[in-house]
Amino acid sequence: MTTFPVSAAPLSPLRQRLIDDMTMRRFSRETQRNYIRDIGRLASFLGRAPDTASVEDLRRFQVAQQEAGLGVPTMNAIVSALRFFFVHTIDRPDLARKLVRLRYARSLPDVLSPDEVRRLLSATVCLKHLAALSVAYGAGLRVAEVAALKVGDVDSTRMLLRIERGKGGRDRNAMLSADLLALLRQWWVGGRAQGVLHRGGWLFPGQNWARPISTRQLHRVVVEAARAADIQKRVGPHTLRHSFATHLLEDGVDIRVIQVLLGHAKLDTTALYAKVATRTVRTVVSPLDRLALFQSERAEPR
Repeated sequence: MTTFPVSAAPLSPLRQRLIDDMTMRRFSRETQRNYIRDIGRLASFLGRAPDTASVEDLRRFQVAQQEAGLGVPTMNAIVSALRFFFVHTIDRPDLARKLVRLRYARSLPDVLSPDEVRRLLSATVCLKHLAALSVAYGAGLRVAEVAALKVGDVDSTRMLLRIERGKGGRDRNAMLSADLLALLRQWWVGGRAQGVLHRGGWLFPGQNWARPISTRQLHRVVVEAARAADIQKRVGPHTLRHSFATHLLEDGVDIRVIQVLLGHAKLDTTALYAKVATRTVRTVVSPLDRLALFQSERAEPR
């Protein structure tokens, strides 16, 4: 029987095949890690290899997840991993169809005002952190995309940031504003002087210049800057991406353009920002106001 090790043991043929399937589809390292972890949950539950699962096993597994109190987003993420495994790795689409995705009310994201973004960026403690958070907000990137940027991804000729293997393994171009380019050039000079920036290397290296900054470190940077700026909202790196999209929408940018800039596969995902774009709501004239029922009568001319 094929085994599926959950720990860092020598790779089994099944696990290697899964990794090959994900790599062939250009899944990011983070996605691969999450899929291996989530498929490992099923293996641990069964006490045997996941390719031996039956329909009843999958039903019991999902019931056990719900009873354990796992959140709906987590359970749906596990379903995505298992569906990929059953459809692409072991060619059992019949099992994939038995997995249940749960509907849930998606909460509105926290969004910073432009002044709060300004205060947060000003509260960073070094040029590297300022540049990294400015990229997250100024180009609307995911935190993993910021961490994965290389020096060569900055295209100053076309004023673009090249995003390689973003979410879903897709490549795309993100916007590069003139102010952001000027800041990145400052960071290039400063990083070169520190000996941490190299041509072809990471744009935001970690403690070792040969490795990129971690997403966990970027999260700490955002939280600490928000605390220093006395921002009471719950803030993380994705808050800057939410704020980027919302502010563009409030400035009148077409939602389909925002969809492309964010790299969303579906317009429905981008449409969520219409619910938090308060400036856009305030500019709409109510049909009640157009009736002018409650306006005071103009004084009659004498």
